[in-house]
Amino acid sequence: MPLWLIFHPTGTFEDAASKQSFAEDITKMYTNLGLPAFYAVTNFVKLAPENFYVGGKQKTDKPFIRVVINHVAHNMPNDQAVHRRATSLIDEVLRPHVYDRGYESEFHVGETERGLWKINGMIPPPSKSEEENLWIKENRAVPYEGAY
Repeated sequence: MPLWLIFHPTGTFEDAASKQSFAEDITKMYTNLGLPAFYAVTNFVKLAPENFYVGGKQKTDKPFIRVVINHVAHNMPNDQAVHRRATSLIDEVLRPHVYDRGYESEFHVGETERGLWKINGMIPPPSKSEEENLWIKENRAVPYEGAY
């Protein structure tokens, strides 16, 4: 399950429409790769300016957006070409919401072992299995044999 934590200062992503648009673009990136939409979770974490520091100094001159992405459903092979493709896809998502607005930013992607992940107490079905296809169709976790 991709989890995006978007740390942003007050004055950015204040309205529901900007958050919705950003979250939809994130979700679309993953559904285009074959994941169920409900796997994509986006949390916006607003920080007051006095709580935002970069390089040990309070960041007040320009909005700084820090994005922490955690992948669980599918981990990437340790291959530079794969990493470049993944970061390019993330750049495409960030472009209209962060880069084009002139915000400074940083992101990283961490990966968690799939075996350490459950949804509603269930072990997610194997990738590209009939059970996962049902989860995609239903856009929710559906009990299956071996889930518990």
